[in-house]
Amino acid sequence: MGSYGSKPVKGSGWYLPWVIPALFCFFWWAVSATGLVPAYLLPPPRDIVEAGYAYLLGTPEGGPYAGRFVRDAAASLWRVFCGFSLAVAVGLPLGILSGRLWVVERLTGTTVNAFRAVPGITWLPLALVWFGIGMKATLFLVALAAFFPVFLNAAAGARQVNPLFLQAGAMMGVKRLRGTFAILLPGAMPHIMTGLRLGLGISWAYLVLGELTGVPDGLGAVIMDARMLGRIDMIVVGIIVIAVMGRITDKLLQGGLRLCFKSARRMP
Repeated sequence: MGSYGSKPVKGSGWYLPWVIPALFCFFWWAVSATGLVPAYLLPPPRDIVEAGYAYLLGTPEGGPYAGRFVRDAAASLWRVFCGFSLAVAVGLPLGILSGRLWVVERLTGTTVNAFRAVPGITWLPLALVWFGIGMKATLFLVALAAFFPVFLNAAAGARQVNPLFLQAGAMMGVKRLRGTFAILLPGAMPHIMTGLRLGLGISWAYLVLGELTGVPDGLGAVIMDARMLGRIDMIVVGIIVIAVMGRITDKLLQGGLRLCFKSARRMP
């Protein structure tokens, strides 16, 4: 038996990630079968499967939501990509500078932490006034929400890198730019990866908030429209699709970081 914290044997425990979903599905089925919760509040799993199949693989003639998945997924993915990319482009370098330069930290610390305390939904009316309904408002909400975890974790990661490592690199002739990529970023990578993953997850949450305002397509738009029509099955399908796509994009983000940075490959 391995000690606490030891790495698992390759191939062992492959079933563990599926234990909680399986238990949840069993509990859901049991509640539906016994009638403890009315079907109009929580449809049985079979209805969700049928609605999901029509949404993903159906044809437009099959109903109001049939065959819409590709269009809605493409619209939502593009909004998440643009908003998250903007947050990373601003938050990552600014966070690293804040973690290494006290002037930048003093300049940005109070403002960032003050705005971070403002609930995200508070920005929605202002976004609608500034940008109207559509891509721009959603982009603003996603970028704003993802900025804070990216910035704060990048700053924390850069701050905890031992200055002696950078000084040793400079004594060996490593220029500042090269030292940033060879010493600073690898040392801060655990925090950076955490911030990027948190930011991406929050991007999906605020994507739905932006799409609930009345955009014609997108996963959030489907959920809002289904609520208006009383289609609880489609609301659940939308939630499941967002959860699956969020998990897939998270894995793609981790894979991309490991592909680009050797320091990320050493992380579990």
